[in-house]
This record gives sequence, structure tokens and C-alpha cells, in this order.
Amino acid sequence: MPDRATTLKKLDLIRLIAVFDVILLVVLLGFSFSDNKGGVSILGPIHGLVVLVLLYLTAVGAGEKRWGWLFPVTTLIPVFALLYDVKLRRQVTAAA
Repeated sequence: MPDRATTLKKLDLIRLIAVFDVILLVVLLGFSFSDNKGGVSILGPIHGLVVLVLLYLTAVGAGEKRWGWLFPVTTLIPVFALLYDVKLRRQVTAAA
């Protein structure tokens, strides 16, 4: 079983990136609804890259058996990733 401190550090990084992703998504949707094609063309690929980073980090953690494979699936919807993060934190602290 992976150690608690390292798991919490990884969850901190994932939470930070997920919050950034949610903010980026809101701005991207605002640009999209206001028909700002320049903003969408810039923020769209950045958002895509951030989602891929989240998928990678959560998949690595699942491969290390720090959490289940449901976490990488939830990262496809950033708000769900934040909610699942809360659940994982509770499990990690309760296991200690």
C-alpha cells in the first residue's frame, strides 16, 4: 500500500490542476458563447493539454494502486474530478 503522505501530495497536485482546468473551461465556454474564435483557438488546445495531464496523473496513481480506476474516468469532467478528490482524501485520512 502506498504511503499516505505521498498520496496526499499527489492529490494536492491533481486538485490544483483540476481547479485550473475548471477555471479554464469556464473562460473557454464564455469565449465560445460570445463567439470569440481567437480566444477559443488559444484556450481550446491549452484546456485539452491540461485534461491530458490530469488523465496521466490520475492514471499513474491508479497504476500505483493509490486509488481506483474510476478517478481517471472522472477527470474527463473536471468538476467530478474535484468531487472524487474529496472522497479520496476522506478515505486516505480515515485509513491512517
